[in-house]
Amino acid sequence: MSERAREIFRQLVETYIATGAPVGSRTLSRALPVNLSPASVRNVMADLEDLGLIYAPHTSAGRMPTQQGLRFFVDAVMEEAVIAPEEQAKIDAHLAGIDPAAGLDKALEEASGILSGLSHCAGLVVTPRRDPHLKHIEFVRLSHTRALVILVGVDGTVENRAITIPRDLPGATLEQAANFLNARFRGLTIGEISRRLGRELEGLRKELDALSAQVVASGLAVWAGGDDGEDKRLIVRGQANLLGGTEPAADLERLRQLFEDIEEKRGFSELLSLASEGEGVRIFIGRENRLFSLSGSSVIVAPFGDTGHDVVGVLGIIGPTRMHYGRVIPVVDYTARAISRLFS
Repeated sequence: MSERAREIFRQLVETYIATGAPVGSRTLSRALPVNLSPASVRNVMADLEDLGLIYAPHTSAGRMPTQQGLRFFVDAVMEEAVIAPEEQAKIDAHLAGIDPAAGLDKALEEASGILSGLSHCAGLVVTPRRDPHLKHIEFVRLSHTRALVILVGVDGTVENRAITIPRDLPGATLEQAANFLNARFRGLTIGEISRRLGRELEGLRKELDALSAQVVASGLAVWAGGDDGEDKRLIVRGQANLLGGTEPAADLERLRQLFEDIEEKRGFSELLSLASEGEGVRIFIGRENRLFSLSGSSVIVAPFGDTGHDVVGVLGIIGPTRMHYGRVIPVVDYTARAISRLFS
């Protein structure tokens, strides 16, 4: 690609990202740093269209970048992205108020909110489900057939999980089961408790009636909101930001599909593994990642680590394909590094 074509393409993409509208040759001619006539610009745009980098949404309209064009822009045309000092200061200020002893969840929720606010997109955090050592277990009845299991870890983290219980289960049995678990299994992880329960089920039946054993087994085997074969947790903040600056008629279906993807948590195993394969930011534009491919959204994520520098999750943002990549990429990168530093 010639320098002239490269500059016209860069200006077209940046104008499209700023306005969301097709860009015409006259607009580009006025914005370019060199003096080119609209006719000359149109000739170059025709070549870019032949390369599959831009397209016309309808006859006699300006041009917009294709998904391939956006990928080329991010990889080869966009200037090196550097985080703005004021945005770095905002991230540092938000995270400075977090006590690491309060647990990872608090920091991740804060980081997701920071990313949502700075990018005007939806903040996203994906981590594998942890198996903390337990300090206390409590059951709270929600209905005739549902109960809440409150798990308090020795590190201070608290997790709530809904379970199914027998309809005729007496309330006293829930309390009895909690007392039994707290007395016998304090300090163990859920996995360790489950394995021990499997070995000691016969012994448990001697100490608890059959209904209590059923509550115990259910409470430790059922995880609320989990998908088959996909043992992940998800934090998404700022979904309302996805509505900003959109054309209702054109983007309604995209947004509906995006929210369905978020609720169904499709493909989070893939996202976690892809983003944690190496250091740095990973960018998925449109159909490049099946997680949000149908909604035509872009995902920018970066891995974060723990004290041992092992990757324990990814964080980033979900937004429209015409997001300001040059501004968002360094924000995601810096936030991921800041979270890693916080816990190491």
